[in-house]
Amino acid sequence: MDALTELISLALYEDSGLGDLTSESLLDRNEQGKGIIVAKEPFIVAGLDVAEKVFKTVDATVATEALFPDGAPVSSGDTVFKVQGNLVSMLKGERVALNFVQRLSGIATLTRTYVERMDNPKVRLCDTRKTIPGWRVVEKAAVRAGGAFNHRMSLYDGILIKDNHAAVAGGVKNAVLAVKSRVSHLMKIEVETSTLDEVKEAVAAGADVIMLDNMEIPEIEQAVDYIKGRAVVEASGNVTLENIARLAKTGVDVISSGALTHQARAVDMSMGITRGSAACDGG
Repeated sequence: MDALTELISLALYEDSGLGDLTSESLLDRNEQGKGIIVAKEPFIVAGLDVAEKVFKTVDATVATEALFPDGAPVSSGDTVFKVQGNLVSMLKGERVALNFVQRLSGIATLTRTYVERMDNPKVRLCDTRKTIPGWRVVEKAAVRAGGAFNHRMSLYDGILIKDNHAAVAGGVKNAVLAVKSRVSHLMKIEVETSTLDEVKEAVAAGADVIMLDNMEIPEIEQAVDYIKGRAVVEASGNVTLENIARLAKTGVDVISSGALTHQARAVDMSMGITRGSAACDGG
C-alpha cells in the first residue's frame, strides 16, 4: 500500500470507520445524488486528485470530475470538482475530501505568493521536511503545484550534514570527510553552516552544497562571495514574504523555507450535495 492510500484510509477510518449514523439513518443505501465543491475565495488549487481518490476509496462506483488542474488559479464562486453516485458514499467522503483540498490548496496558494514575491527565476525556492506527519507526499506535491520545488523527501534520498551531525563528528570537516569515505561518488553532500568559519571549513572539505542557516543578509553576501561558485549555495531560516526578494538578490542558488508548509492556512471552500439526478449548478 502506497503512502497516499494509507493516509486516505486512515483519514476515512478516523471520520467514518465505525459508520455514519446521520446519513445511514436518514437515507436509503441505494439513493443517488450529485455534489460539487465550490471555491469561496480566490486560491491556487491543489489536491483534487486526492479528493477523487477519497471518494473512490469510499465507493468505487462514484463518478468524479476535477474541473481544474493542480496549480491553476480559481476565483470565488468557481466549481472546482464534481461527484455523482451513491448519496451515503458522498456524504461519508465529503469532509475528508474537503480537508485535503483545503489544506493542499492553502499550501499551493502560499507557495505561489512566495514565488511571485521572490520574482527571480534564477533562484530555486524549495520546501523542507517540516510537514504534517503522514502528509509529506501530498504537501510536497502542493508545493510543486504552487510553482516551487521539493528539497529531499526524507532522510533516505539526500545527504544533509546538520549542526548535530557536525557536533557528534567533531566538526564540519570531519563530518564531510567521514561521509565522503562511505558514499558513492555520485552522491552530493550538503552541509548546514551558520558562520563564515563553518562555510570556509565546508568549502575546504569539498562540500557540494552549502546551506547558510539563519544568517543575516550581509553575512550571506560575504559567504556567497567567498564560495565563488565552488558549491551550490542555499539560504535557509527566517525566510519571509518581506525578505525573500532581498535574499534572492544575494547570489544564492536555492532558498528553502519551512513556511511553505507549516505556515499555510486552509482555503475556504464548501461542498453542496443534492438528491436524485438533478444537475448540480455552480459558478
